[in-house]
Amino acid sequence: MTERLSTPTPRGNTGAAPGDRPPPARFAYDRHTWMEIAHLLANFPASLLGFVYVVTMLFTGVGLTVTVIGFPLLAAGLMGARQLGKLERARARALLGVRVDEPSRLPLRGGGGFFPQLWMALKDPVGWRTVLYDFIRLPWGILTFVVTLTSLFVLWPVLPFIARGLANADRAMVRALLSPSDELERRIAELESDRGIVVDTAAADLRRIERDLHDGAQARLVNLAMGLGLAKEKLLEDPDAAAAMVDEAHGEVKLALQELRDLARGIHPAVLTDRGLDAALSSVASRCTVPVKVTVDLVERPAAAIEGIAYFTVSELLQNVSKHSRAKTAAVEVWRSSDRLLIQVSDDGRGGARLDGGTGMKGLADRLSAVDGLFVVDSPEGGPTTVTAELPWRDRTGDDATARASGASRASGASRGH
Repeated sequence: MTERLSTPTPRGNTGAAPGDRPPPARFAYDRHTWMEIAHLLANFPASLLGFVYVVTMLFTGVGLTVTVIGFPLLAAGLMGARQLGKLERARARALLGVRVDEPSRLPLRGGGGFFPQLWMALKDPVGWRTVLYDFIRLPWGILTFVVTLTSLFVLWPVLPFIARGLANADRAMVRALLSPSDELERRIAELESDRGIVVDTAAADLRRIERDLHDGAQARLVNLAMGLGLAKEKLLEDPDAAAAMVDEAHGEVKLALQELRDLARGIHPAVLTDRGLDAALSSVASRCTVPVKVTVDLVERPAAAIEGIAYFTVSELLQNVSKHSRAKTAAVEVWRSSDRLLIQVSDDGRGGARLDGGTGMKGLADRLSAVDGLFVVDSPEGGPTTVTAELPWRDRTGDDATARASGASRASGASRGH
């Protein structure tokens, strides 16, 4: 299976392409004319349905905003309006030849919480423009229906011209009100959602560090202090026992130091800062339980934040290989393509990895999405598995602008596992 989570493709011109424009009207009933007539006759039932839905949704939702269900009901109504807009775009595409891109989905993610998602739905510009479209369409739908139906029996010779003029007005309304939000609106919505993911991930990392310190190094240091205190009391009366206690304390010191090194490596490894991705990923690969071939083809280094994201992404994926893949070999490849940093981690294991499998893949995908990255999983049952990650390449001079994003890439304890 192949699963992909990515940022939405930027939308281009939402007007009809030159090949989509119908021929000019003439005294003839060709295919385009009959499709326009069908569209105009269907305007009345379609506009009536949309008007009734919008009025009911607005009066009910706004009227109940004094209760706890008002705003959620209004948000659900706007989501439904989006679906009506989708139907209208399909009708215009089929009968009028108007090809308008579908708007991007609302970037609602589970990590954002209920209230941020509710607020995102309530201020959805696509939903509100569809509401406006359906609200003003009823008188227009009645007009076009009556004029077209009357012209079929009274003004037959000039009906193609009438149909073309009315249909062109419909085309203009669809392009103006049912087209996607402009790129800036879409990016603002995405960044607001991604900010929630970054904040939640940073909070999870802080909780993990606190837990590791409390349960690991701190506990060992407390035991060390108690052991040294007992050794001090026995130093004169039982030197042999005191020496044994000191030896045990020495072992505890070594373990505490190792745990602190592991914790520091989980925050940001020194080898990555000093020697870059090649050496850092080789170090990660050496700790994997299966042989890993590492190939890093980079002439220069990206921004420190992007390096950190790449490092922790590979680290998490190799942990997955160790724990779950049952692979015999694995490979890591890193290279630059234009202004993107590409990472590919593959193994010859049993496959079956999924974004929604509760295995940490979704968390990685969300973290990469938060910095305009892509994440693709190709893992059929029986294997092999290939995971491709793509990150924006940023020069190291841009570290200040991207440093905050690095927190979003850390492999938190809550999301570890394949």
